[in-house]
Amino acid sequence: MGDILTGFAVIGLAVLVGWVVARTGVLPAEARQVLAKLNFSVLGPFLLFSVLSTADVGSLFSALLPVSAIAAASMMAVFALVALLVWRRSVAHATVGALASGYVNGNNFGIPIAVYMLGDAAYAAPVVLLQLLLFAPIGLAILGAAVEGRTSVVQIVRGTLLNPIIVGSLLGVAVALTGLELPPWIREPVDLIGHAAVPLMLIAFGMSLHGKRLLEAGTDRRDVLLATSLQLIAMPLVAWAVGRFAFGLDGHDLYAVTVLAALPAAQNVFVFAQRYETAETVARDTVFLTTAGSLPALVIVALLLGG
Repeated sequence: MGDILTGFAVIGLAVLVGWVVARTGVLPAEARQVLAKLNFSVLGPFLLFSVLSTADVGSLFSALLPVSAIAAASMMAVFALVALLVWRRSVAHATVGALASGYVNGNNFGIPIAVYMLGDAAYAAPVVLLQLLLFAPIGLAILGAAVEGRTSVVQIVRGTLLNPIIVGSLLGVAVALTGLELPPWIREPVDLIGHAAVPLMLIAFGMSLHGKRLLEAGTDRRDVLLATSLQLIAMPLVAWAVGRFAFGLDGHDLYAVTVLAALPAAQNVFVFAQRYETAETVARDTVFLTTAGSLPALVIVALLLGG
């Protein structure tokens, strides 16, 4: 458990650095959008290519995949229905909130958690691949259509396939599927650029916290509270129930799928919100609250399921 605490401390320090950078004026306010575009268009795609090109794609079809998919999709559906039908949010706003409700941090958090709590980083692979190959393309396609006015199928498909995040992910999976060994003069620069993504994402996130109050009145507070509750409470419970009663999982597999469902909202959701300038407060506050709340959630899962 000490290694998990260390991971939280490292992430917290990077976020704090971003807040200090904004607070002291080291970078101007507009730098946050520059960092967001850099992360979305360059660093993020390189990181995803680096991660997925070396992944065991066969693990995508493990017994844990359908449980994770059902748990995440159900949380997104609940948020979308409430946001659209009850609160009358826009499609783009509801999409960001839905992603914040079920799109977990399977890479930066998931891999260390899988190592320290589950004993094998491979447990995180199905979640990472599921999100990058299914949830991200669908979410980005909806955002592109809603925000940028893509109306035809051709426009939506073209916009999705040309999205840098999707391009990096698809190329990475293609390399993994073919078993292609990239030479060091390609692999090492790609890894170097990709490794810059996480710290800059966290620094940009920290900068966004300056001058803003979490759960401030008039800033979609109920959206944040719903997304946070779905992510931290409902999703692990649904994953456990579906795994136990629908798929007959028990022991370590049931423990693993519940742990992965208790991960915080992914930083990528905030990057998507920034890119499309939609529901940024919802994404920011949900990522922050779920990150802070995931530690006690994971501890409770460990105590109850005895992993």
